[in-house]
Amino acid sequence: MTNYDYDIGIIGGGAGGLTVASGAAQLGAKTLLIEKEKELGGDCLHFGCVPSKTLIKTAHVYHQMKHSHKFGLPTMVLPPVDFREVSKRIRSVINIIQKHDSEERFCNLGAKVEFGHPAFTDEHSVRLNGSTFSAKTWVLATGSSPTAPPIKGLDKTPYITNREIFYLDHLPKSMILLGGGPIGSEMSQAFCRLGTKVSVVDMAPQILIREDDDMSSILREELSSEGVEFHLNSTIEEVNDLGSAKEVKIKSKDGKVTSLKAETILVALGRGANVQDLGLEDIGVQFDRRGIKVDNRLRTNHKHIYAAGDVNGGYQFTHAAGYEGGIVVSNAIFHLPRRVDYTFLPWCTYTDPPLGSIGMNEKRAKQAGINYQVWTEDFKDNDRSLAEGEHVGKIKMILDKKEKPIGVQILGPHAGDLLSEWVAILNGKVKLSTLAAAVHPYPTIGEINKKVAGTYFSPKIFSEKIQKGLKFFFHLKGRACGEETCIS
Repeated sequence: MTNYDYDIGIIGGGAGGLTVASGAAQLGAKTLLIEKEKELGGDCLHFGCVPSKTLIKTAHVYHQMKHSHKFGLPTMVLPPVDFREVSKRIRSVINIIQKHDSEERFCNLGAKVEFGHPAFTDEHSVRLNGSTFSAKTWVLATGSSPTAPPIKGLDKTPYITNREIFYLDHLPKSMILLGGGPIGSEMSQAFCRLGTKVSVVDMAPQILIREDDDMSSILREELSSEGVEFHLNSTIEEVNDLGSAKEVKIKSKDGKVTSLKAETILVALGRGANVQDLGLEDIGVQFDRRGIKVDNRLRTNHKHIYAAGDVNGGYQFTHAAGYEGGIVVSNAIFHLPRRVDYTFLPWCTYTDPPLGSIGMNEKRAKQAGINYQVWTEDFKDNDRSLAEGEHVGKIKMILDKKEKPIGVQILGPHAGDLLSEWVAILNGKVKLSTLAAAVHPYPTIGEINKKVAGTYFSPKIFSEKIQKGLKFFFHLKGRACGEETCIS
């Protein structure tokens, strides 16, 4: 039997890698964790989820201060934003969370942490900082990085990505965002609220192309009302560096060419798996442009090598990487054949209002050939939503032909939090009648979940057939007020 230095080695200290390292070490496996950056935490902590949501909150507060009159408060005249102070707050939040993702914490759990750029020398060994480390099992959790598409002139024009945007030394006067996905949508609103003139360019006919058009259109209209300028159905023809300004030439669907100019360009047009310089080709691990190929147990073509998180080309969410890390621990440490199931994986874009989704939406239901029905409720009809000045958005529940919920989309205040109830309902196979009968506290925005379920049952409960039956058996007398006149 071969004697390896470690039971399990993990490359990548982001959500997926940290989940595996924490679980494996606490279960008694001799664990090695390797991270290429100077600190653990991955893209989410330093360049993604944490800094973006911190920035979004700052922009939200500034926006509310500027619109204090809407809440019956005195109108305020605010000074311009000092982005250095905003960035300082972002760093402070990261530093607090960093303690949880520190080398010391993982050492206390029993995992050895090394920093550097490893490369495989054989199927069980990597070379790192002049030393060789071997492990019986390896986990690749190296994440992804922003990609720069082959746009004419982009390689000669300075631009930023999510790695730089949270650490700028000043607030750009103007910005062109290339990409109308989650990053482009969130950052366009945040910087617009802080005072930047923002334009968004995307070749798709809608923002957030994975979402249903009716939901994304409501959100786009809201962002437009705040000042974000959208150029959809547009291809990027050329990018130029004009010195003090950057130029982006775009062509609309009807062939019209427009020149956009701004101080800064943010590229948010996709991400690529971090597979370079790992020596994967030398040991025959299969991957393509999307990422490392894995089976439903997250094993590569070498069954002792796993890939979790963005690097395997699947869902690019921190919570998905954490979930996949748990799948790896089950397979690699417990040796239980646990398989991934993304049927009810939730996600949320944290604009204001945010847009959350779980399961099927109309777009995916149509692609799958599913007969479905849609039930909706508007946030403008929710008492707490009105009290908080939130009038935009709706919840949309998708039922299959058996009238069971197969998906929910929420565009409205606290959408991500509201979605959590549906995570339990859908994954736990809870009956819709149970949700409709459950008591929710009043007044809460969460009542909208109960309301949409109740709306589904209302036509059945209050039908003419039920009324006739009750009248026959219990001699009910019917309406106390006529349909034509109900005023006494």
